[in-house]
Amino acid sequence: MSDLRLDDLDHDLLALLQRDASRTLRDLGDEVGLSPSAVLRRVQRYRCAGLLSHNVAVLDPRHVPEVILAVCLVTIEDDTPEEGRRYRERLLEVPEVQQAYEVSGDYDYVVVLACVGMRRENEVAKRLFQQDPNVKRYTTLFVLDPVRTGSALPTRGPDGVGGVTGATD
Repeated sequence: MSDLRLDDLDHDLLALLQRDASRTLRDLGDEVGLSPSAVLRRVQRYRCAGLLSHNVAVLDPRHVPEVILAVCLVTIEDDTPEEGRRYRERLLEVPEVQQAYEVSGDYDYVVVLACVGMRRENEVAKRLFQQDPNVKRYTTLFVLDPVRTGSALPTRGPDGVGGVTGATD
């Protein structure tokens, strides 16, 4: 575990980067009161600690109407660590799996699929859920309207404390 202590400037920078990672170092620095080189050092520190993992462009699903979004609730039969590892590896192999979470409660996994067309969604669901002998049952919820999408994570609570204090190497 790499200890990463964040100050108020770090929290502000991380919030800005999560909204728009394409902003220049100068622009970010102007907003938080740092020089571009100081911003760069902080961003490099976040990367080295594993806190920043990717810079990506996020498409708005409302502008890609042929994409079908599906939220799948999955219960597996055998929940041993080995079977869990195997199932997670299968989920990671499929590019249509946009998000996957191991959860508590009535289901074991929540899997979010993004597929081009219903035919492809059926193929992916068949492969991941119907053909896997360890999947006991699954339910698919099709997204009618993506009211809010995003991947930004809070780095501190509403009271200004909590959130990120460390990251794994």
